[in-house]
Amino acid sequence: MELIEHWIGGSSTAGTSGRRGPVYNPATGAQTAEVVLASTEDVSSAVRTAKAAFAEWKDSPLTRRQNIMFAFRNLVVEHKLDLARALTSEHGKTLDDSLGEVQRGLEVIEFACNIAHLLKGDYSEQVSQGVDTYTVRHPRGVVAGITPFNFPTMVPMWMYPMAIACGNTFVLKPSEKDPSTSLMAAEMLQQAGLPDGVFNVLHGDKEAVDGLLEHPDVAAVSFVGSTPIARYINETGTRNGKVVQALGGAKNHMIVLPDADMDLAADAAVSAGYGSAGERCMAISVVVTVGDAADQLLPKVQERIDALKVAPGEEEGAEMGPLVTEIHRDKVASYIAAGEESGATLVRDGRTATLPSDGFFLGPTLFDNVERNMSIYTDEIFGPVLSVVRTGTYEEAIDMINENPYGNGTAVFTNDGGAARKFQQEIEVGMVGINVPIPVPLAFYSFGGWKDSNFGSHGIYGPEGIHFYTRQKVLISRWPDPIHRGVDLGFPQHG
Repeated sequence: MELIEHWIGGSSTAGTSGRRGPVYNPATGAQTAEVVLASTEDVSSAVRTAKAAFAEWKDSPLTRRQNIMFAFRNLVVEHKLDLARALTSEHGKTLDDSLGEVQRGLEVIEFACNIAHLLKGDYSEQVSQGVDTYTVRHPRGVVAGITPFNFPTMVPMWMYPMAIACGNTFVLKPSEKDPSTSLMAAEMLQQAGLPDGVFNVLHGDKEAVDGLLEHPDVAAVSFVGSTPIARYINETGTRNGKVVQALGGAKNHMIVLPDADMDLAADAAVSAGYGSAGERCMAISVVVTVGDAADQLLPKVQERIDALKVAPGEEEGAEMGPLVTEIHRDKVASYIAAGEESGATLVRDGRTATLPSDGFFLGPTLFDNVERNMSIYTDEIFGPVLSVVRTGTYEEAIDMINENPYGNGTAVFTNDGGAARKFQQEIEVGMVGINVPIPVPLAFYSFGGWKDSNFGSHGIYGPEGIHFYTRQKVLISRWPDPIHRGVDLGFPQHG
């Protein structure tokens, strides 16, 4: 059985805990590897290594950092398929989804390649007589990233390229469920010329997380995961003097108005609801229909569900793979039972779908006539379960979204420009799509929701990533005029 170890100071290490966790292939249900789990001593070792490397890395020229990022970018492009296959084998998503994930991470690496421009400060001359003011940005030091199982390649890439390019050193704690692509990235960074100790990978569970949150030499922590854990990360990290960005869960709604292009809306609902088996924080989990829109939309959604190919991720034509673990699959199935018991109309039941005999599979599920007090509406299910809530008016639909405690992403489907404008002005959500179901911004903007979907001080990557991974210093200078001091500079002083 393969043993997956930590990466500290440029090489693999088994650590000191003696504890290990299983890694599965979700498409077969078979255990494929064991991953070592960090002790508090292992955390200290990784942080100590990163702190030692910071002393030199923080003073490295911007051009050197850029060149390393360019070399890393080229290696990721070269090994894109290798990364995707490793991702599919441990997470279960289709190979096409995995390739898309690597591409979205690659976009942030390419953004970080422009770090010399991104770290430019401001300058104002003569703010007072003989006084100039300008700003510079300094790296924070050792920073940590704690990332989820659902995007084991992309989400870490939203963090460490930005942090490293800004001059920090990094300790990554990826999900122990699918850890391999983080180690592949570590080897590629080393090959690209990154000094040992600048990037470290530490596998583990709560002991590793708490170790990073409490370590005095960790200056900042980035996190993506569920809302309860995001809140815990934010509270614990800030209590220990760190700056924190903690992105939490979601319950994303998609409004469909009667005038919408129903084929476009049906395609969007199915792809955004069931892509990656619904295991993504930007998945659409609630379709809010206005007026008679549901009667137009649902037959088209059902047709598309019935045509979906649920299969192992590497199988030709697979459109939805398994869930990540058996435990999570069974938890999602329990929500289907709860929705049925609460009185929602079960239009398509993923438990009875035709599925592969092995692995952690569950078919796409569709509920109609869902009420706002049902658990399938209130809870983040994180699986292939789509709920339809019918409303009488557009205002009621908007109020429903604004009253929800989550505010990650949302969308409206309409051909009415005025309705779209009303939506974008009034909706209380951080990322908004107009006829776009998953409004994830490109790398030169920043990702982040509102309300219980985001804690801490900044969004992730883009301009806010630069601000999060650096501290601004404002300098105010006055240099006395040498003429007034009678200093001979060796050249004519006038005219």
